[in-house]
Amino acid sequence: MRDWILPLLVGAATGVLSGFGVGGGTLLLVYMTAFAGVEQRLAQGINLLYFLPAGLMALPAHVKNGCIEKRVLLPAIGGGLVCAALSAWAASAMEVGLLRKCFGAFLIAVGGMELFGRSKGPEQGDSGGS
Repeated sequence: MRDWILPLLVGAATGVLSGFGVGGGTLLLVYMTAFAGVEQRLAQGINLLYFLPAGLMALPAHVKNGCIEKRVLLPAIGGGLVCAALSAWAASAMEVGLLRKCFGAFLIAVGGMELFGRSKGPEQGDSGGS
């Protein structure tokens, strides 16, 4: 009867992270494949469906706060749609084991860049508190 509590909490936590733009969907995918026993391709499909309402809920706040760069919006959307379609096609053709290894390598690469990457310093336009 309480099998829904942990998924609800994970969904809520990853929703908060998605709202911050951190990549909560990626963490949801890790939870589903590593802890909930969901097959990789199914988890990726669920993650895509999760992202749509989560992104739409966060978008108005980011627009209101001026966090959307309008001049790159259409090229980014166009490139994202083309690459998403090609990647979905490639992922459906891959063996699940290889797909899991590619996803793991991606997570390691991103984690390494976050841990060992250069500090970006203050945001542009920040006067340093003066």
